[in-house]
Amino acid sequence: MTDARADEWLDRVRDFAERRVRPAAAAWSLGEGPTRDLFDEAGRLGLFGVEVPTAFGGGGFGFVAKAHASDVLAAADFGFAMSVVNTHNVALRLAISAPDRIRDRYLPGLLAGGMSACTALTEPGAGSDLAAIATTARRSDGGWVLDGEKTWIINGRHAGLAIVFAQTDPAARLRGLGAFLVDLTADGVSRYAIDSEFSQTSMGTGGFVLTSVRVSEDCLILPPGTAFRTILEEINGARAYVASMCCGMLRAALEAVAAYGHERTMFGRKLSDHPAWRQVQAEAETALAAVRALTAEVVSLIDRGEDARLAAAQAKIAAVEAGQRHLPALLHAMGAEGLHPRHCLARHLAAVQSAALTDGANALLKQQVAKLARPTLPQTGA
Repeated sequence: MTDARADEWLDRVRDFAERRVRPAAAAWSLGEGPTRDLFDEAGRLGLFGVEVPTAFGGGGFGFVAKAHASDVLAAADFGFAMSVVNTHNVALRLAISAPDRIRDRYLPGLLAGGMSACTALTEPGAGSDLAAIATTARRSDGGWVLDGEKTWIINGRHAGLAIVFAQTDPAARLRGLGAFLVDLTADGVSRYAIDSEFSQTSMGTGGFVLTSVRVSEDCLILPPGTAFRTILEEINGARAYVASMCCGMLRAALEAVAAYGHERTMFGRKLSDHPAWRQVQAEAETALAAVRALTAEVVSLIDRGEDARLAAAQAKIAAVEAGQRHLPALLHAMGAEGLHPRHCLARHLAAVQSAALTDGANALLKQQVAKLARPTLPQTGA
C-alpha cells in the first residue's frame, strides 16, 4: 500500500483490532456475540465502505486495502472479519448496481454499521453447485415474489438486508439466476441461528426462509444473465481475502507462541532456547512467508483487474492448508496453555476449518487448479 491515506487508515484499523476486537474475541469463542457499539465503531472507521466510492460516502480505496484490513481483523477474530467484509460487499454492490432510490435508502445505514447485510447463495441442497439453487423468483404485480430457503449464511442471524440469488427461469439454469435485494424484516421472512461445536457467533451464521416475500422491480440488483457472471468474478476476490485472513491468523499465532516462548522456562532454560521448540516456529514462519507471497500476487492481480482465477484458487488452498498444518503444531508448542481462551490459537484452529469451506471448498479448488494450470494434456507418441 503506497497511498499515504490508505496507510494511515490501516494503522487505525490495527489499533481498533488490538484495542477492541482481540480483547472481546475470547468471549465470542465461548458463545457470546459482538456488541452493537463494536459495529458502530467499525462504521466510523470506514470498514464497511473500504472500496465504496467516496461519492457515495465510502473510503474509495482499492482491493489491496480491503485485503490488508481483512488480514488485520482476522488476526484478532476470523468470524468478525468475515461479518464485516460481508456487509461491506453488499454496500459495494448497492453502490455499483442499485437504482438511486434503493442505494440512497440503504447505503448510509450499511456504511455507518447500523445495519448488517449478507449475500445469500447457499441452500440446504445447493452449495458450490449454483445450478442447484432452488429459491425461486416469479414476476407479480410489477415486482417479484421470492420463495425458498438460504442456510449457512454469514450475518444470516442478524442481517437487516440480503442480496438473495434466486432462479427466475428453471429451464435457463445458470442464465436464469438473478440477485434481489431483500429486506429481512419483511413479512414472509423467518430466520434462524446456526451454531456448532465451533462458535458461529462472531460470524453471525444463520439462515432464513422466504415465503411469498414481495420485492419491487428496482430490487432486482443483478438481472438474469448477469448474476452468474458476477458471482464468478467476485468469488476470486473472496478467495483472496480469505487467504489474507488465514495469513493473519497464522501470524497472530506465531506472535503468541513467540511471546510465550520468551516467558516460559523448561528444565532451567527458556522455551525459546530449545532447538526442537524453535523448529516448530521456524517451519510455520517459512510457510507463512510463502503463503503471504502467493496471496500478495493474487491481491495485486485483482487490484489491477487481471485474470486471477488460478492464483486465487492456489492462494486459498495454500493459506488454508498452512493454517491446518501449523496452527495445531503451534498450539502444541504452547502445551495446555495454548488452549486458554485468552490466546488466539484454539479459535484460529477452529476458524481455519471454516475458511476451508468458505467460497469454494479446497477439494473443488484443487480440481480447478489442475484444469487451469494444465488445460491440455501433453501429446504422447509411440
